[in-house]
Amino acid sequence: MKKALVAMILVGGQGSRLKEITRDTAKPAVSFGAKYRLIDFTLSNIANSKIDVVGVVTQYEPYDLMSYIGAGASWDLDIVDGGISFLTPFSSQGGITWQKGTADAIKQYFRFVREFSADYVLILSGDQIYKMDYQKVFEHHLTHNAQLTICATRVPESEASRFGIIEVDDSDYLTSFEEKPEKPNANLASMGIYLFNTDVLERLLSDTETEVDFGNNIIPKAIKDKYCVSVYEFNDYWKDVGTIDSLYQAHMDMIDDPDFLTLNVSSNLPVYSKSLNLPPHLILANAKVTDSIIADGSIIDGEIRHSSIGYETIVESGAIVEDSVILPGVKISKGAKLRNVIVNRNTLIPEKYICLSEKVILIDRTNLDVKGENHG
Repeated sequence: MKKALVAMILVGGQGSRLKEITRDTAKPAVSFGAKYRLIDFTLSNIANSKIDVVGVVTQYEPYDLMSYIGAGASWDLDIVDGGISFLTPFSSQGGITWQKGTADAIKQYFRFVREFSADYVLILSGDQIYKMDYQKVFEHHLTHNAQLTICATRVPESEASRFGIIEVDDSDYLTSFEEKPEKPNANLASMGIYLFNTDVLERLLSDTETEVDFGNNIIPKAIKDKYCVSVYEFNDYWKDVGTIDSLYQAHMDMIDDPDFLTLNVSSNLPVYSKSLNLPPHLILANAKVTDSIIADGSIIDGEIRHSSIGYETIVESGAIVEDSVILPGVKISKGAKLRNVIVNRNTLIPEKYICLSEKVILIDRTNLDVKGENHG
């Protein structure tokens, strides 16, 4: 069947900068904001943009992510003539085919694009927090007669070296691109979201043989070969949560802004998540909760200040949690005091354990003292 546009989500990276959080799960499956997973934002954007063919390109620790997404029913993507397809590493006569970069991951599964005879391919990441109507990107692409459109946003100058940095002319066409420069001379950053004409993407991929990445190889080649590259500048909230600091800051942004991504406004590009069918959270007699997010299935008898508490978390009497991110399944025992920390899922915090950090740290669920060097 023919589809004008198909989306492919890259979720195969190891996410090593999130350390223990992604030790045994793919980064897009990481919990966010007590209720969500990171992948929820991309899948919801796809659903809200009326795109109904999605290839999810997996590799590293895919089980939890694939189990969570399932057939895509939570995002209304469980349809017969398209829906979600998981594109996983496979074995052939040449051996197991492992991905050698972001673009190589797409190249390996290009038959998925051909299956739907798509004229355009939208490349997405599964670990970013934002709301975007991809149809607006599509309209921009057509209006500019582009062969490749790169989505970009302004980032703080202190973070610019983490991204591909873009310069554009007055008509929104790309004039220069540099992948992760040591000393950026601009702050317009690639979001890792690309819309290609299918024939152009296929030509660019076919000319490569070894490790291939969009930022390091494909975009520079498109510029060198004089393809028409436009830039769609995105001006709303966007956070790449590939590091501990950025994951922490995104949670603080959510707590500080009651209108964060208009998550409470169902008519404005809603963000969907899979229901876990948990009971409501329970606030007991000794509890005190201020400026915090508490997920379902949690039991709170301690004090929570300006924090995000994941589902099925227990905070016992006398415990204090402040300016922290608690991932699901944690037990914080009596008298423990935590501030400015991310606690990994399924961690047991012992009684009277104190960690009052001056920076974001990660508590290792397997050996608490290893990461507890910043005790009060």
